[in-house]
Amino acid sequence: MARIHGIAGEWARVKGMVAGLWPLFLGVFAAGFAFALFLVAPFAAATLLVAALVWVIVSLMRGLRHVERFFKGARGEEKVAGILASLPDAYHVFNDFAAGRAHVDHVVVGPGGVFSVETKAWRGVVTVEDGRILLNGQLPDRDPLAQTLKEAALVRAALAAKGWEGGVTPVLVFASDAFAAHRADVRGVVVINSNELKAGFASERVVISPAELGRLVGLMEIHA
Repeated sequence: MARIHGIAGEWARVKGMVAGLWPLFLGVFAAGFAFALFLVAPFAAATLLVAALVWVIVSLMRGLRHVERFFKGARGEEKVAGILASLPDAYHVFNDFAAGRAHVDHVVVGPGGVFSVETKAWRGVVTVEDGRILLNGQLPDRDPLAQTLKEAALVRAALAAKGWEGGVTPVLVFASDAFAAHRADVRGVVVINSNELKAGFASERVVISPAELGRLVGLMEIHA
């Protein structure tokens, strides 16, 4: 079994709660201000209170949908983390790895190299066309390949700052196993279904010696 560092999905849940529900607190604050205003300007206070209550209801409905999307992503990260945990014990899996201001879903370090892993829990059919990822034949709102490449660059920079120079392989994993091609190299990114992960890592050739691997893991643990 691989050695695990960090908790998968933790940052996604925190980010989802904050991003999804902060407008709700703004509405609650406005409602409180309206109550305080009643003695001075009752009509204005009543108008503000109604508007605040409408804002709270709308924000709550939108916020819960937003939170659910992040929690769905967190569940996908947990599934992928469970698969990565079954890698040989020479591998280390860093979940929710902080690379600068970004949190990368997983960073896998082992004899086969360093891998920055972005997880998607998309529903539908994922395909590749002209070097672009499509979901049900449509371009997603955010290019997952660009995101994965950016995160790999951030991981590489973070490790370089800790004293380790080496390449980082960007990996885009579909926890829903929705990728029609199962595995492909697209624009320098390994795109793969979660059920192919273990076999994929097993096929990697050894590029990091045990001594160098131990040094790298030590640096990551100290500065985590």
